[in-house]
Amino acid sequence: MNNAEFWASVNSIIGDGFTPEGLQKLDSYAEQFISGRLVYQRFSPREQHGCAEGGATHVIASLLAGAKAGTDSEHQAALGDFKRECQLGAQQEAVIEQWAKRVYSWYDNVDQFLEISFGYQLAEGGEAIVYDHGSTLIKSIGLDYFIQPIFALDRISLHNAYFPETTMKVLGFGRTAEGDFKVIVEQPFIEGSHVSEAKIAEFAQKMGFNLINSKNWTYSTPEIYLSDLHDENVIRSKEGNVFVVDCDIRINTPELKCGGKRKLNTHIEIINYL
Repeated sequence: MNNAEFWASVNSIIGDGFTPEGLQKLDSYAEQFISGRLVYQRFSPREQHGCAEGGATHVIASLLAGAKAGTDSEHQAALGDFKRECQLGAQQEAVIEQWAKRVYSWYDNVDQFLEISFGYQLAEGGEAIVYDHGSTLIKSIGLDYFIQPIFALDRISLHNAYFPETTMKVLGFGRTAEGDFKVIVEQPFIEGSHVSEAKIAEFAQKMGFNLINSKNWTYSTPEIYLSDLHDENVIRSKEGNVFVVDCDIRINTPELKCGGKRKLNTHIEIINYL
């Protein structure tokens, strides 16, 4: 199976309304993705592993979003075309919602559901609401920074790749009472203290990131854009280890104007072992 045949298969599964046979095929694709036999060239091997660490629900949602990301040229143009980006985002939301409802991982009025399940919210940030779940946190993440679900799902993959100590597992999806699309994730709870901006800068630079803008805590390499790395998103444990619990992390394309060299794509390669 080549790239065109793979995406034709996924789009056929979508067009058929996610029949039992189609759902079984998606599960097979997720299994191949996680085992490394299906290579998603959007990511480096490390990043594909990070996507897999988000769980099969995350992998399938990422592939479904990829099916509605447009051609590579449209995908790049969408970064500078807000209307087109909104159209692609709406298509991706609709497909993920249809699938998630078929596999019972969709939650209407998601904030009310999470409040009933886990109690009142522990914290609220610019795009996420956080609930206490003992040794883990449950987060309801919106698309405020991304518009398209594919970029929010990328963020989870990249976070898991570069900050595996605080891996996010995707539990499902939903909408608020206002109709806003949400990704529901579970993440380890890290007890500790905040880290100074100077120490955060030192930590990021040791990882190979260069400081781009101290006002919005932005760092980058030619491969990765990393922002929002402020003292509320980085924790030092009692043992002195530093953990990034939240950040804005993206594939660093030239359009972000932070020295990025990567191009977005959704090419698939199937590896057939003899």
